[in-house]
This record gives sequence, structure tokens and C-alpha cells, in this order.
Amino acid sequence: MLTMPTVAPTCGDVRLRSFEARDTGMVRDLSTDPYVPLTGTLVGHATQEQALEWIGRQHDRLANGAGYSFCIAAADDDRALGQVGLWLADHAHGRATVGYGVAPSERGRGVATRALTAVTSFAWSVPGLHRVELSIEPWNVASSRAAEKAGYQCEGLLRSHQVIGGARVDMLLWSALRPLG
Repeated sequence: MLTMPTVAPTCGDVRLRSFEARDTGMVRDLSTDPYVPLTGTLVGHATQEQALEWIGRQHDRLANGAGYSFCIAAADDDRALGQVGLWLADHAHGRATVGYGVAPSERGRGVATRALTAVTSFAWSVPGLHRVELSIEPWNVASSRAAEKAGYQCEGLLRSHQVIGGARVDMLLWSALRPLG
């Protein structure tokens, strides 16, 4: 059974923690991005109730062993900034995937880079993980920039890799490998 880390993963002014009911404002802000409902379970323009249901699903991911869904929070005032997840479906093969989203009102300040750095460092505390992968659509230059700054390397283009919004799309595959030593 998975448990949240006793010491919150951090990087700079960002720390990763469990979601709480008080984070619904950020969740609702995140739901205003038209891309977000296409890639996960958060509905567009979520109501307060829908935001709380989404937070509940984030807790369920830990309980059912799917992985860790962290609230990205400001280290100084604990304000919710976004979400980052470490997903363990391929853990038996030494691999995990990462996904993240920063609330529109919090973008442009490097939050994604610091959250990705923190979750990747945390990944190396999970026994048996040797590789973390991240898929980014080629048009998403800001996300690719965050991945590169967080130490990920682009391995190439996966053509017609997955369905997003009812259409097959290409994805860039980025990876980080467990440091040697």
C-alpha cells in the first residue's frame, strides 16, 4: 500500500502535499483551461462539488496503488498552485510516468519546473524505479521547456501516440533516469 511521504518533496519555493478541501479554488481555476478536461478526470469549468469530487479521486489514486497525486503548493503560505502526479502502472518494469498542470493564474513563474524537479527527486525514493517518463504534445513549448529545465531529455516523437479530445496526436517522449551511485 502506498503512503504519502512523511517529508514533503520540495524544490525552491514549491512543496508537494496531499490535496485538501481548501484547494477547490485552485482546482476550479485549473478546470478553466480547455486542454485540462481532455487529458484527465477534471471537468471543464468545475463547480465546487465537482472540484471536491476530483480531489477525492486524487486521494483514491494513492489508496488503490495507481500512484501519487500531489498538490503543488507555495512553500511560504501553502497556497495551492497546481497538481503533479507520479503514476506507477509500469512500476514492475522500473518505470513511472509523470503528469502535471499548473493553474492558469499561477503560470509563467517556473512552478511546473520546480514541481517536476521535486516529484522526480521523490521518484528515486520509490524502490525499483529507474526511469520516469513524460509525454508532451509538440505544440506545448512551455511544458517541454519545463521538462528540460527539470533535467529531462527528449528521446523523440511518438507519432499518433494517444487520443486527446477525440483525435490521435503525436507526443514527444521525455525521460529522466535514476542517478547512478
